[in-house]
This record gives sequence, structure tokens and C-alpha cells, in this order.
Amino acid sequence: MDPEVYTTRELSIRTLSDFETLAAKQGGCWCIFYQRANPLRRGTTSQEWKKRNRADKQALVRKGRSHAILVYEGKTPIGWCQYGIREELPRIDARRTYRKVAPPVSASKLWRITCFFVAPKHRGHGVAKLALNAALRSIRDQGGGVVEAYPVVSAGMTSVPEWRWFGTPNMFRREGFETVARLGTSGVLMRKTVRPRPAKKP
Repeated sequence: MDPEVYTTRELSIRTLSDFETLAAKQGGCWCIFYQRANPLRRGTTSQEWKKRNRADKQALVRKGRSHAILVYEGKTPIGWCQYGIREELPRIDARRTYRKVAPPVSASKLWRITCFFVAPKHRGHGVAKLALNAALRSIRDQGGGVVEAYPVVSAGMTSVPEWRWFGTPNMFRREGFETVARLGTSGVLMRKTVRPRPAKKP
């Protein structure tokens, strides 16, 4: 990957339209699954689901409660990595396997990296790695803390494109994450402590 080809930006009101361009290609989830403490009620049609996801995502971005790194090729958005503090991504806490190994509430500030998406023709070129590195830098600049990731490890899922949405254990391991525990039959919990950016000397 030529580092001069790709750039990154934070998800914000200014970049929301770029995110929406990508999200429309992703399939309608709008990367909001983990931002809801509970799923939408049953009976929601596919179109209603997509419309609600988009509206809720827009509202969260405008409130500053939805964080992600967008990756660009020139001016074209080609991928993202969603991250955020525990309170922004509460759905993780609903997993029974996670609750058994979750850190205490009083622990250091807890961040979560939940989802990646890369446009099909740009996969395999280091876009997800670039997004992950940018997310970790952003977390450092915001005071650091414990960062969690939840990649899929089941070999039986390697033929399913969606498994890559969570990243891979090796990708996180190369950035210093360590395995903490298995999450069910296909996932793994990984953690890394990110130190805050040193204060500038006067």
C-alpha cells in the first residue's frame, strides 16, 4: 500500500455524507448494531430497518456519540473502522460470554473497536490496518485507556465475507493486542492499553 494514496478522517457532521456513501454499499446496517443496547423490535421490515438505522446513526453523529475513522482514496471514501467508549457501544455488554470476562466498571476508561468495512475493490491493500492505526492514535489523543477488540477466529467462517467486519486476531496482535478469552465458538476478546499522548513541555 502506498501511504500517499490513502488518507484518514474522523467521522463527524462534515464527513457524515461520505460515511453514508459507504454505508449504502455495506448493506443497510449503518454500523449501528453495537450502538443499540437492545435490537429493534420484531416485525420491522427490511426497508424500515434500513431507514431507522440511517436516521439513528445520523442523530448519534450529530450528538458526537458515534466515532469512526474513514479512509479515503483521494476524495473517495473506501473504508471505515468504528470505535468508541463503552457507553457508545453498549451492545457488547449484552453478550453473556463477554460479561464473564468483562473488566470492572471502575477500571480505566474502556474503548471498543467493533467493526470494519472496506469497499470490495479496495480489500487486501491494508485499508483496515490503516483505519485501525488511526483509531488507536485518536484514542491516544483522547486520553487513552483500555482498548478492546472482538475478532472472529472460527475457521469455518473464513468463507463468509462478514466475518472480516470484526477484524482478525493477527491484525490486532500486530498492534500489540493480547488475547484475553474466547467469546462463544467463533469470537475472541483481545485487549491493549493505550497510553495518553505525553503533555507538551512548556
